[in-house]
Amino acid sequence: MIIDGKKLAEEIKTSLKDEVVKIGKVLRFAIIYVGDNAVSEKFLEQKKKFGADVNIDVRVYNFPKEISTTELRKKVAEIVHIDKNTAVIVQLPLPAHINAQYILDGIIPDKDADMLSSKSIGLFLTGRSKTLPPIVGAIKYIFENHNVVVLGKQVVVVGAGRLVGKPIATWLIQQEATVVVCDEHTSDISQFTKRADIIISGVGKPNLITLDMIKDGVVAIDAGTSESSGKIVGDMNAVISQKSSIFSPVPGGVGPLTVAMLFSNVVAIAQK
Repeated sequence: MIIDGKKLAEEIKTSLKDEVVKIGKVLRFAIIYVGDNAVSEKFLEQKKKFGADVNIDVRVYNFPKEISTTELRKKVAEIVHIDKNTAVIVQLPLPAHINAQYILDGIIPDKDADMLSSKSIGLFLTGRSKTLPPIVGAIKYIFENHNVVVLGKQVVVVGAGRLVGKPIATWLIQQEATVVVCDEHTSDISQFTKRADIIISGVGKPNLITLDMIKDGVVAIDAGTSESSGKIVGDMNAVISQKSSIFSPVPGGVGPLTVAMLFSNVVAIAQK
């Protein structure tokens, strides 16, 4: 089965439109964007469209890639403290010279829809957060809709980044799965992926996981995005669908659903 993330996102969109009406005020979602990045631009367009569809005002604050960490942190503080901004995120990745976590820590938990500040991460790690990181919410939604049980399963998470790998691994451990995390220091990831019941990848490296690296019936969730020949591609070769019981591809799989969960968090923040 190939996951249709757009269809699932539409289901969430319908319910969010109703919730926004019930709130009875204009919600504004602020996105801080630095420089220019082809993949980020596509994600921004998705967010703008989704926001328009659920009647949430998406406001993008664009800054030059040369901006310093100190200056950007000041700008983040200003944007966070604008009352009309219901929720605020920083579009990642940031330029290499910027201390990303310091910037993310400028967003207070009460407005942190991405849940990437140190305080928000702490709440999530200790089970005290009422919202989930969007990527976690997206994968949880897929699993619940397709009766995927993670309890006791062998799960391999490829990549240990702040957007995908770390939050996903944390959530899986909370769900009592047996979790292996592979990163750039793992010499041969296939020795783990070949035994996995579930594989979730978020590296951003085309064709990283191929058909010979998985077993029959695996649940394969591709959450990696990169650009190749002008197209957005994932970490997993598309032919993986031939052996997997469930395959979530890129594009059209986790991506649209993650955007939906991000806006779900915006609405939850407004309701609080």
